[in-house]
Amino acid sequence: MSFILLVVLAVLAARQWLMEREGKPVMAEPFEGTVYRVGAACVAERDMPSGAEPKATVICMHGFVEHMGYFTEFYDDPDIQLILLNSCGYHLPIDQPRFRQASWAVPPSADEGTIEYDAMVMNQALEHLPKSSNIRIHGHSRGGAVTLEAASLRPDLFENVEVVLEAPVLPQGRPYGHYGQAQLWCMAFLVPLWRRQPIAWHNRGMYGPLHNERKRQLIEGLPFNPRRVSTMVTNMRSLGEWMDTKPITMFDNIRKGYVLVPDKDKVLETQAMYDSASQGAQGNLEVVRIACSHFPLFDCPESIPALQKKGDSRAKAAKAAASTA
Repeated sequence: MSFILLVVLAVLAARQWLMEREGKPVMAEPFEGTVYRVGAACVAERDMPSGAEPKATVICMHGFVEHMGYFTEFYDDPDIQLILLNSCGYHLPIDQPRFRQASWAVPPSADEGTIEYDAMVMNQALEHLPKSSNIRIHGHSRGGAVTLEAASLRPDLFENVEVVLEAPVLPQGRPYGHYGQAQLWCMAFLVPLWRRQPIAWHNRGMYGPLHNERKRQLIEGLPFNPRRVSTMVTNMRSLGEWMDTKPITMFDNIRKGYVLVPDKDKVLETQAMYDSASQGAQGNLEVVRIACSHFPLFDCPESIPALQKKGDSRAKAAKAAASTA
């Protein structure tokens, strides 16, 4: 009995250590811009040419275990004011970041690691940083939920904002596979194995094509982006609770934009995503089904609507590029 007790205590101690141990980042890229700390999250604003007026402001929020580098190559136009959010508790993937204090930056009141926390960060960036009236918010996967949550907290900020929800976590959505409390408890032991082989036989199908070098690089870094396993677990609990409890009426706070639903998504359930978006759109959002994996920005970048100038019609390119199931 004493031996069994010692084993149990050893397992619990090991799990606690693995949960809270801070991992090392594997990516740190050059970034010409300013970084603002907002609580345990960061907001990065890319530099623009001196004296230049942006043709648009784009604010991006990445997905679960991703980082802000997901968007940098796609929005490489120097005439865009690019603002990138890096999630609470995640490594900042910037080599020698240039930090700057901001009087507007206030630590969110929500629990760290939750969708609500990052939504409060998004709203601070949206309220204080845009230099253009032509504003887009682009959220991928969990970033879609963060965007909807931000709009529900401050609908006034979203009145003239175009939103792109790419393969998004949505109210009444579901993950592609089941995970329960047992899997969450075991994350402390599973993540170190994932870090040893980020792309393996058992998860290869989740990612879709990997011929794009940038996409493969980002996916290989996924298990290293959160600082701690405990952050991953909190993220996952928050995602499940958010999808189960948030109402479809959250879409009412978005005035215009797009929901891109991949038909070959192996991370989120396609039909649940489509049903949620179709019920909630109410004419404000265009729901587009596309034939690709959970990562449309890399698999079919032409499906991401072009940035529009004032007075332009809705992006027709996205419709032409999309294929309806």
